[in-house]
Amino acid sequence: MHRVLVVDDEPPLVRALLINLRARRYEAEAAPDGESALRLAAEWHPDAVILDLGLPDMDGAEVIRGIRGRSRVPILVLSARHTSDEKVAVLDAGADDYVTKPFGMDELLARLRAAVRRAEPAGGDVGLVETATFTIDLVGKKVHRSDRDVRLTPTEWHLLEVLVRNPGRLVGRRELLQEVWGPAYGKETNYLRVYMAQLRRKLEADPSHPRHLITEPGMGYRFER
Repeated sequence: MHRVLVVDDEPPLVRALLINLRARRYEAEAAPDGESALRLAAEWHPDAVILDLGLPDMDGAEVIRGIRGRSRVPILVLSARHTSDEKVAVLDAGADDYVTKPFGMDELLARLRAAVRRAEPAGGDVGLVETATFTIDLVGKKVHRSDRDVRLTPTEWHLLEVLVRNPGRLVGRRELLQEVWGPAYGKETNYLRVYMAQLRRKLEADPSHPRHLITEPGMGYRFER
């Protein structure tokens, strides 16, 4: 049973989230403010955090940074803030996903399942994937190249991780979009082009002739060691 910490100061929403999570066999607890959220995250060790940005005592981005100081637990942000700049700032602070209010419960739970799944090593997975150019630590969520760690954004990491967990298999564009960005996404193939180009620049020895992050034109992408 996975543990989910809900951080929100709206009692009706918290009640609805707890009911839905517990009905699906999650162990769920709630925190009404940032201070109690940080305390519970440290003491209770949740497997995922659902976090509202508008808390009474501090901004949600501060909570994200506080959690990230000690944990890589998946963080799903709930917010009524719609601008791209605000979303980018929260994702760069360490959030794994961003859900805009109002939202559908089914979509939120699907994103939660995806986040928890990504955070767990696959069965029999030792946690390290090595190539001739870089090494991926699936447990620590880190990539090392030559003599340095490579900094990836949360979205870049999610995209890379989906491919790495399916070595040698063609992962379709729609599958990648829905896995990384959520069920509502399936046609925004420009997202994939942009983020794959960023990953290649950071990881491939020759980004214009990639050896590990392969494009199958018109179909999807493949990871090769």
